[in-house]
Amino acid sequence: MELSLDLVKKVAANARLKLKEEELKKFLEEMKDILGNFSKLSEVDTNNTLPSFHPIPVVNKTREDKVGECLNRDDALSLTAHTKDGYFRGPKVL
Repeated sequence: MELSLDLVKKVAANARLKLKEEELKKFLEEMKDILGNFSKLSEVDTNNTLPSFHPIPVVNKTREDKVGECLNRDDALSLTAHTKDGYFRGPKVL
């Protein structure tokens, strides 16, 4: 991909940035440096390298489900003033 001043202007416009001409030139050089570093990475031989999805091993820590006491409906509804016909009433979404 060839970088140009027009491309930097388009990127700046998409990001809603108003840049001066000298700032555009500076960003052009910085983007060229960044993409140059990525091109160096593409030259690295990774044929015998396994993909790394997580830097550390991930283990799901689950707990046993235990049945416990919960509020009955009347006690739960008594904790709020926003009820209607035995249900919690929330704000309108639309």
